[in-house]
This record gives sequence, structure tokens and C-alpha cells, in this order.
Amino acid sequence: MLEGKIFPSERPGHVLMENWNPLGSIGIISAFNFPIAVFGWNNAIAMVCGNTMIWKGAPSTSLCSVATTKIVASVLEKNGLPGAISALCCGGADIGSAMAEDKRLSLVSFTGSTQVGNKVGTTVQARFGKSLLELGGNNAIIVSDDADLEMVIRAIIFACAGTAGQRCTTTRRLILHENVHDEIVKRLTKAYEQIMKRVGDPIDSNTIYGPMHSQIGVDNYLAAVQEALKLGGKIEFGGKVIKREGFFVEPTVVTGLPHNSPIVMKETFAPIVYVLKAPNVDEAIKWNNSVNQGLSSSIFTQNLSNVFQWLGPKGSDCGIVNVNIPTSGAEIGGAFGGEKHTGGGRESGSDSWKQYMRRSTITINYSKELPLAQGIKFE
Repeated sequence: MLEGKIFPSERPGHVLMENWNPLGSIGIISAFNFPIAVFGWNNAIAMVCGNTMIWKGAPSTSLCSVATTKIVASVLEKNGLPGAISALCCGGADIGSAMAEDKRLSLVSFTGSTQVGNKVGTTVQARFGKSLLELGGNNAIIVSDDADLEMVIRAIIFACAGTAGQRCTTTRRLILHENVHDEIVKRLTKAYEQIMKRVGDPIDSNTIYGPMHSQIGVDNYLAAVQEALKLGGKIEFGGKVIKREGFFVEPTVVTGLPHNSPIVMKETFAPIVYVLKAPNVDEAIKWNNSVNQGLSSSIFTQNLSNVFQWLGPKGSDCGIVNVNIPTSGAEIGGAFGGEKHTGGGRESGSDSWKQYMRRSTITINYSKELPLAQGIKFE
């Protein structure tokens, strides 16, 4: 995993190689929606790379942070290592700001909104530190007219309504070929009717649709629904608060808006999906790429030409590019993250570990001569 490299040197009697060393101490700032997982993705790789870390979880999930930190510390201590290798500092924005400004933290990994991530990134850059940003996603699923519609509906339900729309990889936009648009909307609304029969406490194994995290999420949901209606959208399903204890809202399907409508172009962290009608795959790909964020994307098609167009340089501009699976539920064996306003950072698999280390290029002269590179003569 943590490989070094040896390169051929242009100079006789020399070795050119590469070495990776720990950064030292890093900061991890995570969000409410994945109160443990995001910390784990960063923490595990950071420790493998030889770093220590300090973590600030979301203020509303402090108990998760405390419990997790105690477990990690106990494992470290049982193996003869200080529990403080993985430390915790609970608090609000003041703690996050202090971490971003602290020169002792060589890297700050931030997961959260694009607006806050922009502040964190610029603050860390101002002191020439490193930042790893995993921010918002206005994710889309494209459905070609040759797609398996049964598979499409199953994928959409999970991607749009799973976790009540509170994943960074939640599908916010459905870009449907005009030949299958009406059929998919019809099937999706019927499927959502079934979801409404299984609303409840997420701890209950029979529940598949839970609440919003807080009243803030409910307020943002209602504001987005009202804006969509003002802009000419039609509510095909949902659009209301569910009257029961907790922060429950209906999963919502909106049609009738253009792809560049202001509300469609904006990420709302709620279970609202905007359904767009596209004339062809080429146009659908343009619409996918038209938003500021570039996290996750997916196409459903049986056409290999569509697949390789989607994967190529003129295809999806996102960090996660899927075929015949939804935008959410990414495997952490690959690098997780996105482009553009999503921040450009990568967590978890592949070569993401490189962000937690510093690279040294090394030249060793084992000869008795002192030749210069590029054939330069200095005599």
C-alpha cells in the first residue's frame, strides 16, 4: 500500500528514489449524517500512515464521537500505545476554525457543506497547510431509453429516499430519456406510496424511511418545495411534513422544471428529487455536468456506446461515475470524493493514503564522481 519507487537515474553511479513519511498531526472535522464512518475512513488511513489526529464531530452527534473515541483509545492502550494518538475535541464552529488555523495540523480533512468547506480550505491554504475537502453533491442518475426499468426503480428508491435524502451521494436529479420519462414517474410514485407504509424509528428493523436530523432540515425542505412550486414545478408525490413525533417529511418527486432552474441547480439536503426530461443521452450528460458540484453520478443503460461515452473525457465530470447502480452506497475500496465544488479531496481506498503523507524525492550518489543533471557542465 505505502510503496516507495526507484527510478532510473540519468547520472551514472546514482540512485533516484521516492520515499513517503507521515505528516505528523492531522485534523478531522466530520458531519452529522455519517457521525462515525467518515471519521473511520480518515482515522484508519492516518494511523496506518503514522500520524496522530484530533477529531471534531458534529455538535449534534457528540455522544457518537465520545463513544467511538473511547473504543479507539482502548484498543490503542491494550496494544501499548497512547490513547491520545486519536484524540477528540467536541464543540462548534469555534473549534473547527481553530483547527483550520492551527499550523500544528499539517492536514485538515473536512466533510460538510460547500460553503463551510470553502472557508476551511482557504483558511488552511492561507497558512500553506493541506486540506482534504469532501463537500456537497447535486448528484444525478441518467436513464437511457434502453435501461432495465425494474432495476432503475429499485435504484432510485434507495438513492433518493434512503437516509431521508441526507447523504452527500443522494440522488437530487433524475435525468430521464423522454421515451421512458412518464413510465418511470408513474412507477416511482407508486413505489413511494409503499415507502410511506414503513416510516418510523430507524432502529426498528421494519423501518426503511426515517426522519430528518433536525428542524433545520425540515425548514430547508419546506423552503425548497415552495421555491420549486413558484418556479413552475409540479409535485408528483410528497411535499409535506408528516404529522407525527420527530422531524419527518414526505419523500418528494418534482417534475416540470427545466434542467437549469435555480432550485434544480442547488443542492438541498432533503429527500427531494427533480425529474428532468431529456431528448437523448448527449444532452443528459451535459445536464449532469452543468451543476457546480461533481460528487456522484450514474447512468442506466444496456448500450456499450453510452457506457464508454459516460466514462470518457466527454462523459461525467464527477469523482464517482457509476453504471447501472445508484449514486449512493459507494464502496470504500475505491477513492471517495468529487470534483469542482465538491472539493477535490479523496478518502478511503486506492491511493488516497498519499494525502496523509509527505513525499520526498531522493538522489543517492554512490560513485566517486559528481556529474550534474541534464548534462550541465560547470567547470
